[in-house]
Amino acid sequence: MSETTGTAPPSPVRSSSWRWLRDLLVVVLVALLVSWGVRTWLVRSFSIPSGSMRQTLTVGDRVLVDELAPGLVDLHRGDVVVFADPGGWLQAGEGDDLVKRVVGLPGDTVSCCDAHGRLLVDGEPLDEPYLADPSGPASSTPFRVTVPEGALWVMGDDREHSADSRAHRSGPYEGFVPLDHVVGRAFAVVWPVSRWSGL
Repeated sequence: MSETTGTAPPSPVRSSSWRWLRDLLVVVLVALLVSWGVRTWLVRSFSIPSGSMRQTLTVGDRVLVDELAPGLVDLHRGDVVVFADPGGWLQAGEGDDLVKRVVGLPGDTVSCCDAHGRLLVDGEPLDEPYLADPSGPASSTPFRVTVPEGALWVMGDDREHSADSRAHRSGPYEGFVPLDHVVGRAFAVVWPVSRWSGL
């Protein structure tokens, strides 16, 4: 009767379990890295601090912000943007970022208002179905501005309760928001659940 020497081959069950655990760890690690990368470079969440964007956004809404805009993705008139305070828009303790709607793009001449109370962009009336009070004028403050290159003219949807570009014309950028202050474009409301919607 012959004897065999050496170690026994690894159990197929043990080898299969280790492979499954290794694959699971790799999947979890990749998912965490992707999630971190998305949050860091692509999408960020932002909580709405004031009622200046009523009815579109209300206090406490949480929105997702696409950080590829501007830059890789162009901004358009009507987009809702989050931007860093250009200087003097926020009081101490109010945070660092604001949210408003893009009304004027670089080169646009924006004026208020025509005989029907509508804003004009390059002489054409602007359709604004998102206004909190669609029956009133688009602004009770008359103005006429031409947006410089590299900047935006922004306004809240609740025009009578929004300290937007109109209120900061004596500030460091004369009410305009430099494009390099824009954090990104808000594209969805994700909280509370009852207000889930795209923007």
